[in-house]
Parts: sequence; structure tokens; C-alpha cells
Amino acid sequence: MSDVLLLIDIQKDYFPGGRMELVGAEEAGRVAGAVLGRFRAARLPVVHIRHENVRPGSTFFLPGTAGAEIHPCVAPQSGEAVLLKHFPNSFRETALLETLRAFPATRLVVCGMMTHMCVDTTVRAAFDLGFDCRLLADACATRDLAFAGRTAAAADVQTAYLAALGAVFAKVADAAELELA
Repeated sequence: MSDVLLLIDIQKDYFPGGRMELVGAEEAGRVAGAVLGRFRAARLPVVHIRHENVRPGSTFFLPGTAGAEIHPCVAPQSGEAVLLKHFPNSFRETALLETLRAFPATRLVVCGMMTHMCVDTTVRAAFDLGFDCRLLADACATRDLAFAGRTAAAADVQTAYLAALGAVFAKVADAAELELA
């Protein structure tokens, strides 16, 4: 088994002062940075995913803006893959699958933002492609969501999505529980 760290959309717009601030982004970013340090120390592969919104009317992750840059807490180093995406699914119209197969990867360790959108979509796609996924709950962040006049607090959104992903698609745990393979 070979571990690969997948860092999804840990970008400046999700942090305080950004255009789409998430609840708990700073803590999740700190934990993701610590996990990244463990992977680097073990000389295990790392893939950074960076989102740019090109849909008309988009308000964050706009091409050429500082908010679309990867946050310094997980800044890529030379030799680490950095893939650009334009959709929630990190596999859609990117070289992610080919990159993972080149390592070769059998287990993905996932950290990222937003749990309810890009993390969820990518983990489900990875599962469908045959990858064993470990989702690090404390290295992910989300936000409040509203529908039909009701608002779900970010903590409840996080719990619901982690529970759903943990039911079938990934082993969900905190970073401290991760044993590298």
C-alpha cells in the first residue's frame, strides 16, 4: 500500500479576509499543514489541487487573484504536483487520475475545503475509481448552508457530510489517528 496526500482547495479565499470564508479554516489549515509535514518527512507523494472559478458570476477563486492562490500553510514545494481544476470533482478534466496512477497510489489521504462540496465530490469519485480513502476530519472545513428558509450551522454540515462519507466512501478520522503506509 502506498499513501498519497491529496490537499483539495486549501486556498486563501477560504480563510479570514477571503471572499468565501469558511468556519474553522485556520485550524483545518494548521492540521493539514502538519499532515503535509509528516508526508514530506516520510518522502511520500503529495498532490495539491487548486480551484479557479471560470463560471460566469463567480465571486471567489477568480483567476489571477490572490484569493485563488494556495494558502501558505500548505504551500507546495518543488517536485510536488499542483493541479488546476474548474469543477468540484478534482478528477474532472484534470490529470489527477494519471498522476495518482504514476505514483502508484492505492490509498489517498484527503484534507481540504469545502467538506460539503469539493471534498465530498472528490472522495466519492476516488472511491468509484477504486481508491481506498482516508478523510481527515480535522483537516477539513465548511460553512453554514441555507435551504428553504432554514440554515444548517457549519458544525452540523460538517458532521452530516463526514458521517455520510464515512458510511461507505472513506475511513474518516482525525489526523492524530493517521498511520502512514
